[in-house]
Amino acid sequence: MERTLAQPTLLGAVWPASADSLLRKIILAVAGTALLTVSAKIQVPFYPVPMTMQTFAILVIGMAFGWRLGAATVLLYLAEGALGLPVFAGTPAKGIGLAYMAGPTGGYLVGFLVSAMAVGYLGERGWDRNLLTTLAAMVLGTALIFGFGYAWLAHLIGMAKALQFGVLPFLWGAGFKIALAAAVLPMCWKFLSRNS
Repeated sequence: MERTLAQPTLLGAVWPASADSLLRKIILAVAGTALLTVSAKIQVPFYPVPMTMQTFAILVIGMAFGWRLGAATVLLYLAEGALGLPVFAGTPAKGIGLAYMAGPTGGYLVGFLVSAMAVGYLGERGWDRNLLTTLAAMVLGTALIFGFGYAWLAHLIGMAKALQFGVLPFLWGAGFKIALAAAVLPMCWKFLSRNS
């Protein structure tokens, strides 16, 4: 069986690492957490419930950064939230910290990390270069977020209610964000190859 070798990520093609620079990684992780915070706070009108662009940001960061830096970025974001910074969707200006993370959205937050790692791994293998493989990666990443979120919510309120309140209302929005990510990433690669 042939092993797929790691390829440059989108970010690596845009801003190549110089001797694996720690400063570059810190800047990118902090910028990534800022993007995640903004994406969590923006409410987009959608059917049947408004959506944030947070899962879109998770998927794109994971795939564009690669699994290690993508995971480090999401871990930093979760650490900021645990410390009480108002980085999560629906948190007040002073934040809530660990209480928020242990609540109904806790499983989704864990899913963010696992999803970023999974799609980042696939991004390192070139899955973000064409529509079909990017679409498959985004579906997998979203399924991981929903899977962890559903499992935690089912533990708290039961399986039927978790499906009714924690999954079904968000499927249309998830489909939109999957399609958007699947279109954006290959377009970025085409733009880079045209201008290089």
